Amino acid sequence: MSDPTTPSRRLPAPGRPVPVSTYRLQLGPDLSLDDAADLVPYLDSLGVSHLYLSPVLRAAPGSTHGYDVVDHDEVAPELGGENALRRLAEVAHAAGLGLVLDIVPNHMAVPTPAWHNRALWSVLSEGPESPFAAWFDVDWSAGDGALLMPVLGDRIGAVLARGELTLDQHADAPVLRYYDHVFPVRPGTESLPLAELVERQHYRLAYWRVADEELNYRRFFDVGTLAAIRVEDPEVFDATHALVLRLLHEGVIDGLRIDHPDGLADPAGYLSRLRAATGGAWVVVEKILQNDEELPTDWDTAGSTGYDTAWRIQQAFVDPGGGGRLGALMHRLTGDTSDALPALVDEAKREIVDRALYAEVHRLTELAAAVCRDDLRLRDHTWRSLQDCLIELLIAMDRYRAYVVPGQTPQSEDVDVLSAAADIARTRLAPERGDTMDVLVDLLLGREVGSAGRTRDPRRDELIVRFQQTCGAVMAKGVEDTAFYRWTQLVSLCEVGGEPDRFALSPTELLTWAGRMQVTSPLGMTTLSTHDTKRSADVRARIGVLSELPVEWAALVGELRAASAAWRPALLDGRTENLLWQTLAGTWTADGPLSADRLTEYLTKAIREAKQHTSWTAPDHAYESAVLGAARQAVTDPAIAELFGRWELRTREAVRAATLGTALLQLTLPGVADVYQGTEVPSIALVDPDNRRPVDHAAIAARLARLDEGAGPRDLADEKLLLTALTLRVRRELREAVIGPEAGFIPLAHSSGHAITYARTVAGDPRIAAVATRLAASVERIGGWAEHTVALPEGDWQDVLTGRAVAGGVRRLSELLDRLPVALLVRED
Repeated sequence: MSDPTTPSRRLPAPGRPVPVSTYRLQLGPDLSLDDAADLVPYLDSLGVSHLYLSPVLRAAPGSTHGYDVVDHDEVAPELGGENALRRLAEVAHAAGLGLVLDIVPNHMAVPTPAWHNRALWSVLSEGPESPFAAWFDVDWSAGDGALLMPVLGDRIGAVLARGELTLDQHADAPVLRYYDHVFPVRPGTESLPLAELVERQHYRLAYWRVADEELNYRRFFDVGTLAAIRVEDPEVFDATHALVLRLLHEGVIDGLRIDHPDGLADPAGYLSRLRAATGGAWVVVEKILQNDEELPTDWDTAGSTGYDTAWRIQQAFVDPGGGGRLGALMHRLTGDTSDALPALVDEAKREIVDRALYAEVHRLTELAAAVCRDDLRLRDHTWRSLQDCLIELLIAMDRYRAYVVPGQTPQSEDVDVLSAAADIARTRLAPERGDTMDVLVDLLLGREVGSAGRTRDPRRDELIVRFQQTCGAVMAKGVEDTAFYRWTQLVSLCEVGGEPDRFALSPTELLTWAGRMQVTSPLGMTTLSTHDTKRSADVRARIGVLSELPVEWAALVGELRAASAAWRPALLDGRTENLLWQTLAGTWTADGPLSADRLTEYLTKAIREAKQHTSWTAPDHAYESAVLGAARQAVTDPAIAELFGRWELRTREAVRAATLGTALLQLTLPGVADVYQGTEVPSIALVDPDNRRPVDHAAIAARLARLDEGAGPRDLADEKLLLTALTLRVRRELREAVIGPEAGFIPLAHSSGHAITYARTVAGDPRIAAVATRLAASVERIGGWAEHTVALPEGDWQDVLTGRAVAGGVRRLSELLDRLPVALLVRED
C-alpha cells in the first residue's frame, strides 16, 4: 500500500477493516461455531487478527465441509445456527479479533433427498415455470425439456423392471422414491402407470453413467451433485447473498473469501456488484494464476487467497541442481523423461475432454453449430469441424480461462491468451480446419463474423461465457486432478496452483515477484497450507529436501527397492511406486511413518485421480489391492523402517531449515498472512479429507503457554510454534509495516545464494527484517556459512526468536543463524 500506483480496486473502502493475519478454521461435525468461540483466547494469544471460517450456510445432510450449500437464508443448524455465529462474533470482537467468511457463489448442492434444496425441488416440480428456474444454468432444449437426474445405479429399464422406483408420500404430497432419493411428482400425473408417470416429469431419472455424456445442467467441474447457479442474474445474486450481506452490514463478519470465481459467467461483474453491496469490504478470491498470470485489472478484490505465494516460496527452497538427478530416477522407474510434463498434461486434458466433460464440450459444439447454421456465410463450418476445433482449443489453453464479456471489447490480454491457444491448436488440426478455427476464435472474442453486423445474440453470448467456464473445468480436472497425480519428478511440486515444470525458483525471482505484489496486491492473502492442498507445507518441505540430496535419495530408493523386492507386487507401476517412496519421505518423522490407514486412503485417492489403472468410476480392485497391500507392507517392514529412519536422521537439519524458512517467509512477505488450522506446529497431512482432520488445539495452546512462560523450545514443533506466534505478534504490533498505507518491501543485500533476506518498511524506513536459510543441506556440504554476510539496515535490532540484540550493518550469517536457521529482526527504536 506504500506505492501510489496500487490499483484502487485492490484496496477496501476507507474505514473498512483489513485483517493483519487470519487463522483458517474448518467448521463441521468436529468443530461447531461455539467450539470456535472457545478457541478465541488461544488464537488471540497466538497473535492472529481474524478468524477465517469455512462456509457456514446450511449444507447438504452429512456435509463435512460446507461447500455444498442448500439454503442461503440460514446458518447451518449443525454448526449452531445464526445465534452461535453471533456468539462467536461477540467473543471474537471482545478480544479484538474479527471474522472472515468463506462463501460459495458458484454452485449449490443436489442433495439426497432433493427436497433439502427447496430451490432445486421447485425446479424439479415445476420445470421452466418454477420461480427458481432462472437460478440454475439448465439447457431445457436438451433432454426433451427435462432436467437430467443421473442418480440410478442401473439403466432406467432395469430399475423399473426390478421395482426399485416406487410412489411414496412426502409432506402430504406424492413423490417418487429410489432408495434414499426422493423426487416430486408433477400434479396430475400421480395416477398414471409408473413408467408413464416417470416419463411425464420435469426431470429425467437416468443411470449415473449417462451424466458425462448427456447432462444438461452446468455443474462444478465434473461433480454432478454440485449444480452451478446463475449469480450473474441480479435477482439470484440478491437472493443468495442477502444473509451474508446482512451479517456484514451488522458487523458480525468483517470480510469475505470467494470460492472459485472462475466458475462464474462474469467474475469482474460479480466482484463489482459485491463491492457495491458490501460497501467496499475486504474481499479475496480463490483464483489459480498460471505461470506469470496476474489477477485481471478490472477485478474488485484485495487479491488472491495465496496459491501464487505458496508455490513460489516452496520452489525457492528447491535445489535446481537436483532436477536432473531426480528426473533420471523418475525415468528409470517410470519411463517419463524430464521434459515430458507438457505432453503429459495435454494427454490428461484430452482424456478429460473426451470423457468426464464430454457433455460440456457437446453443448459448446451445439451452440457454435447453431450459430453457424443460422448464418448463410458460416453454414459450411460443420458440427464435426467445430467440435474438433473446440477440443483442441480447450486443450491448448494454458490457464483457467480468459475473461471476455459479451457486448464488451475484450482486453488485449484475453485476445492474446485465446490467440496463442488457437495457434497451438492449429498445429494439431488438419489444415482445412484453419478457417473454422478463425471463425471460432472470432465468435469467442465477440467479434463480428459471418454476415455483416452480427456480433450479439443469445447463443453467441452463451458460447462466449460457457467456453470460458469449461476451460476452468478442463484445467482443474486435467491438470490438478489427473496430470499432477502422474508426474513424479518431485511430487511436492504437483500442488494446487503449482508450477512443477519450473522445478525451482531463485531467491531473486521470489523477491522480485514479492516486490511487485507489494505494489499491485498488498492486501491479498499469503498461504502455504489450505483445506485444498494436496500435501501440507511441512510434507512438501520434507519432500523438497530430496532435491538437495538427489544422489543420496537415488541410492536410498535403490535400497528400498531391494528391501521390498520379495513383496513388491508386479502390478505396482513405476509412477505409483515413485509416488509411494516420496510420500513416505514426506510423512516419515522421528516418530515413524504415517498410519497405514491414512496412507492407503491417500493412495486410493491418488491412483484413482491418476486414472491410469483404476478410477472412481471404474475401480480395478486387483490393482488397488496390490498397491494398498504394498503400502501397508512398507510401513510395517523393519528393513524399510531402518532405511527411512536413517534418512529422517540424515535430513533432519535440512527439514528443520525448510520448515522454519518457508513459514517465516509466508508470514512476512507482502500480504495478509493466513495460518491453516494446526499448521502453527509441524503438520503431516495429505490431501483432503486427511488435511481436514480435527486439530488438538488444547495441546497446542498448552505448548504455547509453556513457551510463553519462558521454557526453551525442545523440538521442531516448539520452534515452529514459537516462530509462528512471535511473527504474528510482531505483525499485529507493527501492522503499519505489513498492511499500513505506507508499508513497503525491500530486499537486503547478502553474499550467499543460500540466504533469503529482506525488510518490511514504513515510508521507506526499515522496521522488520527477515533472514532465512535456503538449502541447508548444501550449506552443510560446503562447510557452513564461512565468511558470508548480510547487510542489515542501520540501527539497533533484536532477533525476537532468540532475544539477541543485533547491531545494524554488515553481519556474518554464521553469527546471526547459529541457533536457528532463521532470524526475525525488529528495530528496537
